[in-house]
Amino acid sequence: MTQPLSEHRHISFTAHYTGYIWYKMGISHPVFATSKGKFLAKLVHPLESWAEKNVGGSMRTTLKQRHQMIDDHLSTLIQQHPDIQVLEIASGLSPRSWNFRQKHPDLNYRELDLPDMAKTKTAALKMIDASAPEVLTADIFTAELAQVFSVFNPNKPLVVISEGLINYFNQDMLHTLLKGITQYSENFAEVHYLSDIYPEPVRNRLANFIWTCSKLLKFMSRSAFTFHFQSPQQLTNFFQHAGFDSVQVNQPKQYFNKDHSNPSSTDIEEHLGDLVWMIHAVKKNSVK
Repeated sequence: MTQPLSEHRHISFTAHYTGYIWYKMGISHPVFATSKGKFLAKLVHPLESWAEKNVGGSMRTTLKQRHQMIDDHLSTLIQQHPDIQVLEIASGLSPRSWNFRQKHPDLNYRELDLPDMAKTKTAALKMIDASAPEVLTADIFTAELAQVFSVFNPNKPLVVISEGLINYFNQDMLHTLLKGITQYSENFAEVHYLSDIYPEPVRNRLANFIWTCSKLLKFMSRSAFTFHFQSPQQLTNFFQHAGFDSVQVNQPKQYFNKDHSNPSSTDIEEHLGDLVWMIHAVKKNSVK
């Protein structure tokens, strides 16, 4: 039976762009760099260069920041919990699973995406790692997500990762996703969620320009792309309302000026003006 097309399928074009940018940055493998990604990168290069000069950052600079912050936190979690399991949703053409399986061959790292992208990613992974598991598919806004959690051992901690995803959803949709993660993982003693998010650009002198660009991305991706939060405290309250016990917000201006070996240092409650933040939310369950 053919799986119905997802209403969020148009977001997938951004995976080709990000996959190619990561490859150009030297942190990915050529199999994740598609011709579509190369075309998109060339198309927006002039705008990206202008933004880096005049806005203080661009999409490609935030790609590097968010990817490194998530990788740092995942590395720390693996050090703390050698038996931790990983689920990356909407993984696209990210090299993260391949990179971490190379470093940790016994790591149970599964990816999830829309059917077409899952096929593309699985084929790419198999080209460089014949033992790479198939990328899973599910509608993350339905009980299908519960079936994905059943793939993992509830006796071991779990970390869920998303990157370049949650701004494409309105707050109701985001709340549904977060509630799904906290509810479907109730059998796990400890669940971590690592994600990036683009806050409202309220501290940027070109905020109106950034908002205009976001409307273009919303149109191109046929999604509800928006900025959700003006402060780390607003974000924290939202995530706690969805069931997380603790929420840490990492802002690049703070994060890259501190000791990278301690990515869990004290948060700053004000918006520092960065274009992207990184979130580490934790839920601990009383499992008998």
